[in-house]
Amino acid sequence: MGVFFGTDGIRGIVNSELTEFLSNSCGNALGSLKPKSLIVIGRDTRLSGEFLTCSFSSGAMSAGANVIDLGICPTPSIAYITKKIGADFGVVISASHNKMEYNGIKIFDEKGLKLGDQREENLEKKFVTKVNLPTHKIGRYNQQFNLVDEYVKHAVNACKTKLSDLKIVLDASNGALFNVAPKVFKNLGAQVIKINCNNDGFKINEDCGSLHPNKLVKKVLNSGADMGFAFDGDGDRIIACDESGKLLDGDLIIYILAKYMQQNGSLKNNTVVGTQHTNMGIEKALNKLGLTLIRTDIGDKYVSQKIEQNGLSLGGEKSGHIIIRDYTSTGDGLLTAVKLAEICKAQNTTLANLLGDVTLYEQVNIDYVTKDKMRVINSEKLINIIEEQKTLNKNARIMVRVSGTEPKIRIMVESENLETANKVAKSIEKVVSEISKEE
Repeated sequence: MGVFFGTDGIRGIVNSELTEFLSNSCGNALGSLKPKSLIVIGRDTRLSGEFLTCSFSSGAMSAGANVIDLGICPTPSIAYITKKIGADFGVVISASHNKMEYNGIKIFDEKGLKLGDQREENLEKKFVTKVNLPTHKIGRYNQQFNLVDEYVKHAVNACKTKLSDLKIVLDASNGALFNVAPKVFKNLGAQVIKINCNNDGFKINEDCGSLHPNKLVKKVLNSGADMGFAFDGDGDRIIACDESGKLLDGDLIIYILAKYMQQNGSLKNNTVVGTQHTNMGIEKALNKLGLTLIRTDIGDKYVSQKIEQNGLSLGGEKSGHIIIRDYTSTGDGLLTAVKLAEICKAQNTTLANLLGDVTLYEQVNIDYVTKDKMRVINSEKLINIIEEQKTLNKNARIMVRVSGTEPKIRIMVESENLETANKVAKSIEKVVSEISKEE
């Protein structure tokens, strides 16, 4: 990670960490990478989206880039359209699952892949040197909001069967999929029940969507729906809900997709990409099917890179970033939802029945907010307690890391025994708290 770029682009509170100057500098740096480059840009529903789109675009055009603004659209649509129209870069103004006061900048290359760490660091170095071309070389700005329809067609065409007779609840988190997701499922013939499908930048991710699926569960049960899908603010995450109200996170979704793709011969090399956070129970269940799990660092760009490097077709994160490489180059909540519904229809079964025999390990996750996360994570005191707990609890899997997008230390402990997982996680949290409070 660089100074400004985290695990998923630049992220911060607008006009505090993420300023007009930083956004403009990033746009200028990106626009200077190639002569007369073409940049596609889009945003979620946040109130600051237009502000940052304008500042970023201004910086890019000052360096000679031409900008096509798609308006409000999901992150995966930017990746898809960038590649489809032959643009040099795709940019998303979004803070994904974060609260409305946050925003961010994500960048895709010409293949619809997120920039790797080295390319982000090289881009950051250009922030300090502003490129201001003479008037006749300044780039042009063009709004083409209807280009999002190309992504809608793509999502509809990804489904090999009509979804008629299916009643599906959609929670768009008042974000970028507020209009697109219902349109796709209606075009496929499903009966759609919408919740939190509003163009509402004030309420994006507020007690709704993939991080807060309680309303989704309630609506699925009360309406007698066949299934429900909750997305995050920019549409690259998904959490599913079956007809009984059980939630399926990214790990369980990956298992369902892997099993189905193995059966139809589309799972390349019988291998799936996960992360260090992927539940051990999923890995064992995949192994029973004769499938291999490769783990990467946390972050869907690392999953995507591993898929590309190994010529694979499926990967994702527990958080709900799912990449089905035959259809998308990045985490795509909507396409994943479409494929899950398709599988149910094709096999004439329910979402609950698709899981089969999967036993998850107990997993305890604690997010500790701290002002100086790097000082905490590099503390010898923390390193020692982690090693001590690994020695005392050999059957527990322990992971402690800094958040790439927020001022947090993330603690994850996994064990077959919940009591053990809780005990170990709490002991580490206590030390993190002690270090954080030290002067």
